[in-house]
Amino acid sequence: MEMTDGLRTRAARVRLLVFDVDGVLTDGSLYLGDDGREYKAFHSRDGHGMKMLMDSGVQIAIITGRESEVVRCRMADLGVRHVLQGRTDKAAAFRHLLDELHVDAEDTAYVGDDVVDIPAMRRAGLAIAVRDAHPLVVRNAHWVSAVEGGRGAAREVCELIMDARGTLDEQLSRFL
Repeated sequence: MEMTDGLRTRAARVRLLVFDVDGVLTDGSLYLGDDGREYKAFHSRDGHGMKMLMDSGVQIAIITGRESEVVRCRMADLGVRHVLQGRTDKAAAFRHLLDELHVDAEDTAYVGDDVVDIPAMRRAGLAIAVRDAHPLVVRNAHWVSAVEGGRGAAREVCELIMDARGTLDEQLSRFL
């Protein structure tokens, strides 16, 4: 993937990658059963990208405005330890993560799709929007994925960061 020098510099600094869930790790659809249970579809390649990025030394966190058992289960399955659910003030949740993990904002990336993500994106060193994000989110992003949320955008972000940090080839070589 082609990267400008500025994008490469921002992505190479990332020590913490923060994802929104609905519209980023999923396509934004909410499936509700007759019993009131919520279902979400996650892309398997996104999960693999997240695991490779964590294996390369970058922490991953989730900040989502909704509470969902399926999100808790999926993140536990992937090994994502920092899962903040029910956080409507995403900027406050983002600051909390930075304090807890002792990470500077410049060393983070935030991936969002809707206007509630903008305050946190503005604080991150690398603000990323998924391709089908709200136009205001796109305007506040340093980079926009080539694919939509829930369709491989998270994998694309993970590979962008690994490429900039010089760890992508090493992660992929494990499978060759």
